[in-house]
Amino acid sequence: MSLEQLDAFLAFARTSSDLQASLQEPLDLEAFLSLARGAGYALTEDDVIAAQVRQESTLSDTELQERAGVEARKLRNFINA
Repeated sequence: MSLEQLDAFLAFARTSSDLQASLQEPLDLEAFLSLARGAGYALTEDDVIAAQVRQESTLSDTELQERAGVEARKLRNFINA
């Protein structure tokens, strides 16, 4: 659909205690999309990826480097050398 639909779903979720509780738990992508669909928002994986790109575009170079370092450490711990 669009980023507007995702934003609308997240705004709606802030008004629903049930959705707020569900979104507090770590969710995989399919579970998140299922929650959105259940609330009447036809979101797709592309919408979530677009939102992530939008969020990252607002980060400074320092913040991006810090995030890359965190991800690199996770990967280093994941791969047993």
